[in-house]
Amino acid sequence: MCGIVGLFLKEAKFEPQLGRLVAPMLASMSERGPDSAGFAVYGDSVPGAVKLTLRGTEATDFEAIARDVARLVGAPVSCRRHDTHAVIAVPAGQEGVVRDKLVSIAPGVAVISVGRRMELYKEVGHPTEVAERFGFAQMCGTHAIGHTRMATESAVTTNGAHPFSTGTDQCLVHNGSLSNHNDLRRRLRHDGIAFATDNDTEVAAGYLSWRMQQGMGLEAALTAALCDLDGFYTFVVGTETGFAVLRDPIACKPAVMVETDTYVAFGTEYRALVELPGVAEGRVFEPEPAKVYVWERRA
Repeated sequence: MCGIVGLFLKEAKFEPQLGRLVAPMLASMSERGPDSAGFAVYGDSVPGAVKLTLRGTEATDFEAIARDVARLVGAPVSCRRHDTHAVIAVPAGQEGVVRDKLVSIAPGVAVISVGRRMELYKEVGHPTEVAERFGFAQMCGTHAIGHTRMATESAVTTNGAHPFSTGTDQCLVHNGSLSNHNDLRRRLRHDGIAFATDNDTEVAAGYLSWRMQQGMGLEAALTAALCDLDGFYTFVVGTETGFAVLRDPIACKPAVMVETDTYVAFGTEYRALVELPGVAEGRVFEPEPAKVYVWERRA
């Protein structure tokens, strides 16, 4: 099971509506995965800074953490809280230092994403409730992806919820299961890719990060995945500028898309798309097996 949604906007005038458009898409997939949910939003960057999404608890004092981080880097650090998560913006080039020191500054708080534009939120709970807790409908940006989970490969935990991010401004959601993830995880760890869970989807995200660190673009990395990843999968991937979809060669998992002059949207089922404006006039299609689809932001 599991449900995936995504929306990539082609025109800037629709960016203030991004969350309002995608939140109902995520809610419509609730029956496919009531265990947990998450989403990533590509919004505005902070000049000269990199955003870190932190995950704590309702009791976490994120403002105090931001003050400690500011003293560490010797510069102001902004902090914006969303329920159990917070986004702090640190000077570009300092994000690695902050990640290393956060273990001692705030034990129990995890960095779940790093990026100039990407923010990532996920929790255990019904997808509609998770979206409401984080104020998804009020978020703005160029593109977003979301996931509702029915756990198969690992326990029902926030760590196991999607999206997974293993690279700067990169994240991935997945419907399916990988059969060679344990072997691939060992190989990727040897090459410096870090993993926080035993989830097979995190391995897929790490694989793409590894390929892109080698100099591949998003399309080339996904093409290589067709040879290296075994199992059944539909992936939706986000990067700072791109939005991509890939199904395995058998296309075992359902998927449907629509493209109009103003957006590209993805849903595990068509009901995720029906409320989008202009969907009836768009090109509705089922992504072909083993074919990489990529859209990039206009300059």
